Amino acid sequence: MMASTHPAVDDNNALHEYVTLTVGGQQFGVPIGRVRDVFVPERLTRVPLAPAEIAGVLNLRGRIVTGIDLRSRLGIQSDQTGPAPLALGIEHNNESYGLLIDAVGDVVKLPTCDWEPNPVNLDLALAPLSAGIYRLPGRLLIILDIDRVLDVENCSTELQADGPNYSKPVGRS
Repeated sequence: MMASTHPAVDDNNALHEYVTLTVGGQQFGVPIGRVRDVFVPERLTRVPLAPAEIAGVLNLRGRIVTGIDLRSRLGIQSDQTGPAPLALGIEHNNESYGLLIDAVGDVVKLPTCDWEPNPVNLDLALAPLSAGIYRLPGRLLIILDIDRVLDVENCSTELQADGPNYSKPVGRS
């Protein structure tokens, strides 16, 4: 059985654990039950004709892992050039994925009663991929719906009319 993406609203006393991560300066949370490992992605191999969100594939301890460029998937611009320095390992439908992120933070335990649905002013690119938010002191923690994030077949980004963009570097120098 898959771990719940957002807290059950009928158990307000429950605590939910999230791994926090940063992408393009914005903080996100992923249910801890969905995270398998954190690793440094090396030697990403570009997949021809794949959507822009697919950064490539890599071999991680004998497993083929699909690298998802979370900045691209979430529609976030970043000043960082090249691939993200870290990846969050996720299993989904018996496949291994690495969500390319800028940084990993702490594991936080948050009460269900503090969870809120997406606000109406949440960025339109983020809203379909968010399972709700937590308002923390001085910041907003957006909880990612991992199932929707990994549904790259239905993502909004389409290949450019002139073909895939190979100008973005994907390997480590």
